[in-house]
Amino acid sequence: MTQRTIAERADYLSRRRARILPVFVVLYLIHQTTYFRSTANPHPRDVDYLWIGAWMVLSLIMLAGLATKGFWLQSRELRDLIDDESSRAHRLEGLRLGFIVAVLTGIVLYIADEFSPMTAREAIHVILSLGLGAALLRFGTLERRAHRDG
Repeated sequence: MTQRTIAERADYLSRRRARILPVFVVLYLIHQTTYFRSTANPHPRDVDYLWIGAWMVLSLIMLAGLATKGFWLQSRELRDLIDDESSRAHRLEGLRLGFIVAVLTGIVLYIADEFSPMTAREAIHVILSLGLGAALLRFGTLERRAHRDG
């Protein structure tokens, strides 16, 4: 068994993140149908609250992963290697796009509420999910492109 250098491990983990993140975000956004299915039920079941709690926890973890270097269980040296200049630029670009998507979603929902009223929870859920999803998807695609080109 060969021992990888820390730089090789950083490259491997960075490439793996770039491959997995866009797929994970698509699954996250598809999972949002569960929330709207549970809110359509006039008598929510206990499991519906579990789904909503899981969405909140997952959203917080994804936000923390995006806002930090991620890879919390790895050494600081490895995390610093993974979080190079281009990764930081990609993260900022993802956060920028996520903010824009969240604001535009808020505007669209504000207008849509005139025609089809929604609860504050529904609006918050859509804004948060689309903003976070867009940020992570942009970050992941930029990282993937950088690994493919580099």
